[in-house]
Amino acid sequence: MKIFNTLTRQKEEFKPVTPGKAGIYVCGPTVYDFIHIGNARPMIVFDTLRRYLEFRGYDVNYVSNFTDVDDKIIRRANEDGVDSLVISERYIAECKKDMEALNVRPATTHPQATKEIPDMIEMVQQLIDKGHAYAVNGTVYFRTRSFPGYGKLSHKNIDDLESGHRDEAHQLKVSGEDEKEDPLDFVLWKPKKEGEPSWESPWSEGRPGWHLECSVMSRKYIGGTLDIHAGGEDLIFPHHENEIAQSEAANDQTFSNYWMHNGFLKIDNEKMSKSLGNFFTVREICEKYDPQVIRFFMLSAQYRSPLNFSAELIESAKNGLERILNGGKKLEEIVAKENGKEISEAEQQLLDTELPKYVERFDAAMDDDLNTADAISVIFELIRFTNANTDENSSSAFAKKLYDTLFTLSDTVLGIHITREEAAVSDDEAAKIEALIAERTAAKKEKNFARADEIRDELKAMGIEIKDTREGVKWQRI
Repeated sequence: MKIFNTLTRQKEEFKPVTPGKAGIYVCGPTVYDFIHIGNARPMIVFDTLRRYLEFRGYDVNYVSNFTDVDDKIIRRANEDGVDSLVISERYIAECKKDMEALNVRPATTHPQATKEIPDMIEMVQQLIDKGHAYAVNGTVYFRTRSFPGYGKLSHKNIDDLESGHRDEAHQLKVSGEDEKEDPLDFVLWKPKKEGEPSWESPWSEGRPGWHLECSVMSRKYIGGTLDIHAGGEDLIFPHHENEIAQSEAANDQTFSNYWMHNGFLKIDNEKMSKSLGNFFTVREICEKYDPQVIRFFMLSAQYRSPLNFSAELIESAKNGLERILNGGKKLEEIVAKENGKEISEAEQQLLDTELPKYVERFDAAMDDDLNTADAISVIFELIRFTNANTDENSSSAFAKKLYDTLFTLSDTVLGIHITREEAAVSDDEAAKIEALIAERTAAKKEKNFARADEIRDELKAMGIEIKDTREGVKWQRI
């Protein structure tokens, strides 16, 4: 498999630290509210990376944190008049519900920053002991210039960064507020303010800096060198750049061998923001669309490309998902007949010579820097193949082989279900539906097409979709 490495700006063959294993760290959300649709993209994309590596036989240690101490959490807690822990625990639980709806599997470990404070204090002390950090009035800063490789991920020149900070630094010095040795230095530990959660440390009663948290949690749950560190491209600088500096300065080894970053998500070609009124939570979107439509939409573009979220594109994703669901349902119905037929010679020939080609092309797409867009195209072609080569005379065993392949590629690897989870229908409701369908059939025979259409609309209003087939009228809840 080849991965586009943000660090080197080129595709590289994936070679893990330990053969057969993969340690992946993905920056998770700050939990002060429901997750928004932008948060969903890295969750879905890197969940799919994990699924594919497991499909290829890797033992994956997948770690994704919850940032549960932050200015936004503290502000929300003060507004609600509760402890910040109440806010973070509430929205961790809500985030997990949304992840489950999007078919994002729980991480191997979901560390929380507030539960790893002793390890954070230990890393800060290591950095001070090595001369990479210093304390001033209870705040600990990282000496950015003490790390020679600073800027290597974002491809920024440290001298250019300094010139950008010059005016800001001058203003701080004039006002007497600047404690830093260098304006580029960043915070590792900060003293508490009134109304903030805090922990005892050798420097002050306070809390860790945001960048420090991920360095500590990834080291604890994966090791000194990660195989892959991933997140949104907005995290490249300064968050991931600062992670590299403090981790490599503390550990004296490469922090991560591969860096993967997903592209931005826009709403109707505009940056998502509350001021523009185009800020949507996953919960809000899922009230209107099946969460599987959202997952399909997110994977319909290669992860590094920008993605535009619009009603038109979501409807297109809904139609695309419907093609997969219809293909899966057709195979499922043939399998369910259990006609006991042996796989015919012609069917076996298709299984031996044609079916493997789709799997190979799917693998090739995923091996090319997780190109889920091309992988979905292969799934559409596989569905066309199954539709063209199956009917009521096909053997159940043949349909089962096709179904299993489609399930593995779409459901197991991409996390896109191939069958619709249908709600239970009571006996009384089923009898009413059957009666309406019988009335519609009679109306069509009498060429009363207006009444037939009325009944279809009536059923649709009940959440029932009907389909005319050679075997008769079939219905399902939508």
